[in-house]
Amino acid sequence: MSENLSPIDTAKFVAAKRASEFVADGMKVGLGTGSTAAWLVRCLGERVREEGLKISGVPTSTRTAELARQVGIKVISLDEARWLDLTIDGADEFDPELNLIKGGGGALLQEKIVATASDQMIVIADVTKQVERLGAFPLPVEVIPFGWQTTKALIEETLHAMDVMGQKTTLRMNGDRPFITDEGNHILDLHLGSIGNARQLSLVLNQIPGLVENGLFIDICDIVVIGHGDGKVEVQDINTGSHEEGSIEFAESDNIFRDSAE
Repeated sequence: MSENLSPIDTAKFVAAKRASEFVADGMKVGLGTGSTAAWLVRCLGERVREEGLKISGVPTSTRTAELARQVGIKVISLDEARWLDLTIDGADEFDPELNLIKGGGGALLQEKIVATASDQMIVIADVTKQVERLGAFPLPVEVIPFGWQTTKALIEETLHAMDVMGQKTTLRMNGDRPFITDEGNHILDLHLGSIGNARQLSLVLNQIPGLVENGLFIDICDIVVIGHGDGKVEVQDINTGSHEEGSIEFAESDNIFRDSAE
């Protein structure tokens, strides 16, 4: 085990490494966005180079597309793929039913479209993302720029009737300007503290004009691969109810670590 990787980076890597084993030759694979998903892309790139693995990747952001091309993965669009065998992505939070909060990286819209166009979704995460109830991580929602302040006011009014602890809503910034998604939209982060009924909240939010999509992924994830700082890995399958434990050993001399800064 490397002494130079932090426990969090180790956890992210081992989760990604284990999840990469679900990918088989000829698959069309959705590639997530974020630091944990970046490890997954590098692991798959290593398999492409060393094993001759032949896959087509559908990235969920321009950042992921660039990295996938760099490591030798064939990149195609979702329209070209039409349907995917598997999507592997990270999460900001997941609960015991494998419901998720996603969107910390600002790609929730494309991530949800890709994930729901897949036979299976696997989430890779370090153990800190596991929660009993969603909501401590701010819930991102993607809104169109036109009238976004009106949309924000409607969201805040709606939250008063929801089973949440807080109603504070903030516009995500990139320096001194609003953060812009790949689709040209804004992100509002909802600081809810705790979400009592995530399914209801997701349905209600998506009825608000100007709100394109929310970061609650309900009944989408099939498997979560949880990494730990000591190299231990857990695999939970919501469909079979199975729970497996193992460990991943690695050496930092491997090619995958040469450009691993995130």
